[in-house]
Amino acid sequence: MLLKTFGWSFAVTALGLVAAVFYGGWEAFGIVAILSVLEISLSFDNAVVNAGILKKMSAFWQKIFLTVGVLIAVFGMRLVFPVVIVAISAKIGPIDAVDLALNNKDHYQELVTDAHPAIAAFGGMFLLMIFLDFIFEDRDIQWLRWIERPLAKLGKVDMLSVCIALIVLLITSFTFATHAHQHGGAHVDKAQTVLIAGVAGLITYMVVGGLSGYFEDKLEEEEEREHEEEEEAQRTGKKKPPIVLAGQAAFFMFLYLEVLDASFSFDGVIGAFAITNDIVLMALGLGIGAMYVRSLTVYLVRQGTLDDYVYLEHGAHYAIGALAVILMVTIQYQINEVITGLVGVVLIAWSFWSSVRRNRALAAAEGKAGSDEKAEVSSGV
Repeated sequence: MLLKTFGWSFAVTALGLVAAVFYGGWEAFGIVAILSVLEISLSFDNAVVNAGILKKMSAFWQKIFLTVGVLIAVFGMRLVFPVVIVAISAKIGPIDAVDLALNNKDHYQELVTDAHPAIAAFGGMFLLMIFLDFIFEDRDIQWLRWIERPLAKLGKVDMLSVCIALIVLLITSFTFATHAHQHGGAHVDKAQTVLIAGVAGLITYMVVGGLSGYFEDKLEEEEEREHEEEEEAQRTGKKKPPIVLAGQAAFFMFLYLEVLDASFSFDGVIGAFAITNDIVLMALGLGIGAMYVRSLTVYLVRQGTLDDYVYLEHGAHYAIGALAVILMVTIQYQINEVITGLVGVVLIAWSFWSSVRRNRALAAAEGKAGSDEKAEVSSGV
């Protein structure tokens, strides 16, 4: 079962790591491995959400998602999108960006380094919004209650996450401008670039979130309409062909999943720039991670264990929040890539262990309740 589900991911991992060694030696091997773990840790909640929707789809549409969807996710968002970011930030054409990445790494490194404040501001704001919207939402299951409970109450204030994100952006751009001025003012104009890029990241998040919400609403409308038509068909005996109903609902599910996956892939792509500026290593690492996310989605659907480890989604979002802070800090200060890569792993592991402890406590409580009930029955007899 495990080998069948993750077989392609294992194969892609082996090929990707071997390619990394041939491309850049053992240092490249380490970077690709860290990027893979980063992508998996940041996208675990994506896999959980995907699985919840994917299990409602027919076998045909599941195959579409796991084939066409993989092509869009791996080659579209993980390969094309980083090129677009570099091309826009460095004001060069996409073909030139790829040519520089492959044939003139020193110049490419200079361009990316120069564009890093804009990239970090864009990505930091996008990630920060994901984290804030999660942490300000009132939810039944809370992991770190002493933090999440009061923040959930604050979250009732409209647009609070947007306000906080804009305040963080203003402080960051002002700090950048002040630091640049104190060192001769050579890069004061970069403060404006940081501000504009940060606003662009905020707008991108709101647009992607709006599209996801639109498709989610359409999905709910289709499911409600399908249910009503099925009830009507049972009363009248005139049943609409099921292939049309299933096709319409599944099509909107597929669109929603692709928009949702695109929104989640932003954090991995943007976060990769905090690890490396090498587009080849980025594509290898994120591609491996994306394959595992797809395999994990299938595994969760087939096993039916989406609710077993309830704190993993919390851990993933805390990792996103930490990465957002790291990216904003790297606008001005350098942070070791190992620290950046391991933060998410530690938080995911912590949330997993918390989930295991919770499950054990619940099982022990149920066992005790069952024993007490048996004791009462025995004494009554």
